[in-house]
Amino acid sequence: MSRKLMPTISILLLIAMLVLVGTNGATIAARAEGERQLPIEDSVPFSLSSKSALLMEASTGRVIFEKAADERRPVASVTKLMPILLILESIENGRCAPDDDVTVSRRAESMGGSQALLDAGSTYKLNELFKSIIVGSANDSTVAMGEYLYGSEEGMVNAMNHRAQELGMTDTLYVNSTGLPASGHYTTARDIAVLSREVIKHDLYFDYSTIWLDELVHPGGRVTQLTNTNRLTRLYEGCDGIKTGSTNEAGFCMSASAQRGGMRLIAVVLGAGTSKERFSDATALLDHGFANYTMHQVARSGDIVEQNFPVIGGDPSEVNIVLAGDCETLIKRGGASEIRLERTLPDKLTAPLSEGQVVGSVRVMLGERVLREIEAVVDRDVRVRGVREGIMRVLRLWVYL
Repeated sequence: MSRKLMPTISILLLIAMLVLVGTNGATIAARAEGERQLPIEDSVPFSLSSKSALLMEASTGRVIFEKAADERRPVASVTKLMPILLILESIENGRCAPDDDVTVSRRAESMGGSQALLDAGSTYKLNELFKSIIVGSANDSTVAMGEYLYGSEEGMVNAMNHRAQELGMTDTLYVNSTGLPASGHYTTARDIAVLSREVIKHDLYFDYSTIWLDELVHPGGRVTQLTNTNRLTRLYEGCDGIKTGSTNEAGFCMSASAQRGGMRLIAVVLGAGTSKERFSDATALLDHGFANYTMHQVARSGDIVEQNFPVIGGDPSEVNIVLAGDCETLIKRGGASEIRLERTLPDKLTAPLSEGQVVGSVRVMLGERVLREIEAVVDRDVRVRGVREGIMRVLRLWVYL
């Protein structure tokens, strides 16, 4: 091959590769979540005694209001939401089953605080232990389940911390599985809301969380009465979970979830001074959400943002730019007419493009406030017109020389 032609061929190959890669991906990066949500309210027209609080709409994860939501705090038995999630996931992925036999260790039996009063050496059905955790907040049952699934409570704690990181709970660290007082054991109202949202995705959870009174029958015939620690499941319309907890260090804490009219809310309150204040604060947050907000369908995934957008050097020469996800947002009641959409689209598109490639975004606006931001993507693959033929010509020239 002639040395004079080698630089020319290299340049041609480089150009072809650059054309194949394209430039659109460098100018508009795709976000991992596909959409971004921002808080709605900075304040509420009532006072809260709890040290931290957060109100969230569950389906979108939209935060309506928060108070010191990122302040790290102990949360007592609200900690058990993570073991509950791990057990739910273990049942659903086949790692364990509700009718499994679980033998209780001396260590599990010896746990203080709220208990199911399990007998060491006795065997219980997993289903019964799980019920006692959700309904009665049983520490002994929680440790017994950790030993059964992970070999030890420490094994469960490791799994809890790993799952917390997967969920983005960056201000959470578990030292034990029960929430009993321990140095360095903490979480936040925001992280508890994230965790609560994950738990209530599992239908099986609600088979237990709505139980008000029940009993655990021990192998010897002895009976432990179980009473739901979340009294809002009985007293608040639509409330069907999630978890309470209290210690001297943590104060009175809870995460509560309620559904009305197709909208589900999660209220988290931490560090209340009394049990009454805890339930009062959670009730006030839920009341505020249901009284003032509703879900509104703005648009759906696949709705066209821009039709027949030209693509430079593309085959085909045009694409539709569409929404990458549903656009359902939380708005104040009666506020649908005030919503507007703001598009951010490129001046031009250049081939190649891949179906689903992010090229812009659509913001759902209420006044100057951004309610939602949805990615805008192209609806088809677009190859570079004539590139294949050009590469083949370069390769044939290289072989000939």
